[in-house]
Amino acid sequence: MTPQLYLDPRSGRTWPLDTPRWCGDDQAPLLLTMRQGLSRAEIETGTRSIWRYAAALPWRPKAPISMGEGCTPLVERALPGGTALLKCEWFMPTGSFKDRGASVMLSLLRDQGVSAVLEDSSGNGGAAVSAYAAAGGMQATIFVPASTSPAKTVQSRAAGAAIELIPGSRQDCADAALAKSAELFYASHNWQPFFLEGTKTLAYELWEDLGFRVPDNVIVPCGAGSNVLGCWLGFSELLRAGQIGRLPRIWAAQPANCGPIARAALGLPAVAAQPTIAEGTAIAQPIRLPECLTALRESQGGAVLLEEAEIAEAALALARTGLYVEPTCAQAAAAFSKLRAEGRIAERETSVVVLTGTGLKATPRFAELLGVAI
Repeated sequence: MTPQLYLDPRSGRTWPLDTPRWCGDDQAPLLLTMRQGLSRAEIETGTRSIWRYAAALPWRPKAPISMGEGCTPLVERALPGGTALLKCEWFMPTGSFKDRGASVMLSLLRDQGVSAVLEDSSGNGGAAVSAYAAAGGMQATIFVPASTSPAKTVQSRAAGAAIELIPGSRQDCADAALAKSAELFYASHNWQPFFLEGTKTLAYELWEDLGFRVPDNVIVPCGAGSNVLGCWLGFSELLRAGQIGRLPRIWAAQPANCGPIARAALGLPAVAAQPTIAEGTAIAQPIRLPECLTALRESQGGAVLLEEAEIAEAALALARTGLYVEPTCAQAAAAFSKLRAEGRIAERETSVVVLTGTGLKATPRFAELLGVAI
């Protein structure tokens, strides 16, 4: 099999994997070169985590950093507009889907000799990198905006990560991380291509969940696009391997207040970002926007923009069926209902709604929605 390489998808330039890197020489975001996916026989059925799909990764590290991430429930629920299969990704060690990416990224980087990493995130990305670094005996430094609520960094601090407060905006924080990357390896969940190698296990898992078939639709909350790209990469590998006959349609759900990927996919002009209840997807300048648009186009899917009231209503409606998730990911359920109402997906189709994070991380948001003082 041809060895994989780092790939700049915009220029076609490649680099060998033996030297850790998080971007191209001109700071272009990277993927890995294409590979064929695994077969059913290559699934390590005795392993109950994403590492059951290790044969789909660029290599098997000597000692994967794993805490049982993956193998999340797929629950059928009646939603406004029809019945969907809800993929409960908050059943992870740190409470969000980002554990898939953190497990693979840090396992591969540690295998390459990286022992200390830098991340910029006050939310689920920072929590996942902090926890998996701790589990792997690595040091993590997390840059967060100085205005961040202390409560948002408690999970990372508890894991032993060093938290550095950066004055200014979220973009100032990202810029500071880029500057620091000259001296500390930048293991950003947005930049590092190994992170996407972890998120693509969602595609393999859905394929196995459904009896080695693909759904008609996969609807994901989208910020920087790691789940959009992960699904696209994983299902594309399965297609190349002859394990499936088509790609599922991938749909990106974004808040109307901050939805640059959805707006571009829908052919709408860019607008200034506004605050949103779906704060986990409030990424005003996603670095992989062209690649996300390619994924949506090749899968024949698309995008949905959601108003704040629609997101809030979906979050409370899910909670009242027993599913307590962040408003950020509840917007995927709102997007399903909107797609059904608009006739963009049909009742007879199998649709998976990906719910990415636990509502326990959004207690202040739910308190506001319920009018409860805390």
